Amino acid sequence: MSTYNNDIDSVATLKAEQGSKWAAINPEYAARMRTQNRFKTGLEVAQFTADIMRADMAEYDQDSSQYTQSLGCWHGFTAQQMMMAVKRHEKTTKKSYVYLSGWMVAALRSEFGPLPDQSMHEKTSVPALIEEIYTFLRQADARELDILFNELDDARNNGGDVVAAQAAIDNHETHVVPIIADIDAGFGNEEATYLLAKKMIEAGACCIQIENQVSDAKQCGHQAGKVTVPHEDFLAKINAVRYAFLELGIDNGIIVARTDSLGAGLTQKVPVSQTPGDLASQYNAFLETTPVESAADVAEGDMIIKQNGKLVKPTRLASGLYAFREGTEIDRVVLDCIVSLQNGADLLWIETEKPHVGQIAHMVNEVRKVVPDAKLVYNNSPSFNWTLNFRQQEYAAWVEAGKDVSAYPDPATDPRGLMDEKFDTTELALAADKKIQTFQADSAREAGIFHHLITLPTYHETALGTDILSEGYFGELGMLAYVRDIQRKEIRREQASVKHQNLAGSDIGDAHKGYFSGDNALKAGGEDNTMNQF
Repeated sequence: MSTYNNDIDSVATLKAEQGSKWAAINPEYAARMRTQNRFKTGLEVAQFTADIMRADMAEYDQDSSQYTQSLGCWHGFTAQQMMMAVKRHEKTTKKSYVYLSGWMVAALRSEFGPLPDQSMHEKTSVPALIEEIYTFLRQADARELDILFNELDDARNNGGDVVAAQAAIDNHETHVVPIIADIDAGFGNEEATYLLAKKMIEAGACCIQIENQVSDAKQCGHQAGKVTVPHEDFLAKINAVRYAFLELGIDNGIIVARTDSLGAGLTQKVPVSQTPGDLASQYNAFLETTPVESAADVAEGDMIIKQNGKLVKPTRLASGLYAFREGTEIDRVVLDCIVSLQNGADLLWIETEKPHVGQIAHMVNEVRKVVPDAKLVYNNSPSFNWTLNFRQQEYAAWVEAGKDVSAYPDPATDPRGLMDEKFDTTELALAADKKIQTFQADSAREAGIFHHLITLPTYHETALGTDILSEGYFGELGMLAYVRDIQRKEIRREQASVKHQNLAGSDIGDAHKGYFSGDNALKAGGEDNTMNQF
């Protein structure tokens, strides 16, 4: 690993070789700029973060309490502020990732304006956001290192601990962490998937998540109308992503295979079986069919297939799509997971309709009978009503245990009754909140969840924060709404954002001007800079 002093010596050697032409170059200034620009390309980021994620996966296999987490970010600034907060409060970025949500790209980053999560946005906006996120995370490094350089200068000028100041620079922990990046259903065929995966990896993605829905009919995982593809089609796209990683030299890149089969009752096509018991025949075994006894049972244009020695007709809708039998959802999920892990995927994603440890554990345990080290990335989705779900779960647990629930509305007759604010401080609600608080640790231990993410938190946080500020500012509070609810809190939480000029790079720019122009530099800092008030 290169050290600060090594970089100074290296540039000093180069300067000496160039003679008087480089007389104005200060080796230490160049070393500082090198240190602030640790990652030169997205591929360097991808390799660095892939190594981190692989190590985390191995550690989780040994100890399920070592799960990882992320929040979905729709802008580089939100990712930067998240990781700066994690580092400030936890003193490390370990086990903390960034999630890039296709839903938020569609809703917030498309040139078409807000779009639903149906892969209608520009596919190039996904790698562009990955690059943007890493630009902001690297800028957070540069800002923090600039502070450390100033502390080193202060130690030299005022008799401080120079060795400790230099060690702080050499041991600086980066804000650059793994991104789990959503490629939806691949935005087209397997070649389109490969091409987009390359762009995402070149931008810095070490982990790509792909789902088994039909690309041109993709739906949000928590909406109706989802259509899955046969395993052979999905595996082709997993292969495409792996080839993209290998072509670019990221040999340990991570692929997350997502199954939407728990909530998908339709398929676009009936795959052709080549041999009895192959993947196509297993997939087709889940289809809803009717027996064919004679030609009279077959309408014009109907498809007939042979199953278990008998002719059957798959149920086809007016849309041309084929229906699965009700009750096959979990079996389809388990098969999807096993097939994906046996054919190139590293992690699983099971999209569920509710956050329930027992439900997830049941499916994962079935998968682990075949693939013992199966691990999940799990969506702690804002599409779930977490309060209502866990209060209902706690109510059911109380009923089963014979506890008195007479003070609470029965979810069977009043499904949303437990949401009433009057229950917030009750024993049942507090017990439910405790289970929400421990959900991630519980499911990491019991349901094989290696990584917990929230897909859309910064979407909702931005909406809520702006609503609260706007209500106060344009209402009776006026300026106090901003001062009391934002600036004063920033100051007391010691957030870098209160000095917004510094966070945006003003002090780094001043330092560079000094490097380039010496005493002639016109700097933004100084006694008249209002940032000094903070």
